[in-house]
Amino acid sequence: MKLRPMMAIVLAASAASLVVTAASAQPNDPNWVQRDKFRSLDKDGDGYLTKKEVSQFGDYGQAFDKADENRDGKLTVEEFIQAEATYDRHRVAAYAGDAAITAKVKTALIRERDLSSMDINVETSEGRVMLAGWVKDDSQRKRAVEVAQRVEGVKEVKDRMMVR
Repeated sequence: MKLRPMMAIVLAASAASLVVTAASAQPNDPNWVQRDKFRSLDKDGDGYLTKKEVSQFGDYGQAFDKADENRDGKLTVEEFIQAEATYDRHRVAAYAGDAAITAKVKTALIRERDLSSMDINVETSEGRVMLAGWVKDDSQRKRAVEVAQRVEGVKEVKDRMMVR
């Protein structure tokens, strides 16, 4: 009879020590976030990631191929950590590139004479520029699109401007 309460105490203490050990191990491993992400993506539990398992990340293919050092079409945990670093650098560079394109388009619109550029909003995503806001007439609308198209790095211009 007294064995059961003692057994419960021993089990509770063991479980608590496992939780403390696991919690204290993560900060010592600089890649614990990537390792957890790897485990969550490894749907078949084989210890490797395939392109299918990372397909939810639309533009992950280039990072996958670069990190797949042995070219077996699968990523180990270490290769996945490299792929994550490559993928993150690519996303940051794309964001910075879009910000630069937005600035260049806004500057080009401001320099354009007889264009009320202060009423035009510019947004950029992956080199695709969207112009929104107000212009005085269709000729200003057309000129704003032409100016944006001439900016280096612009892949496409979407016109969402309205004539007052």
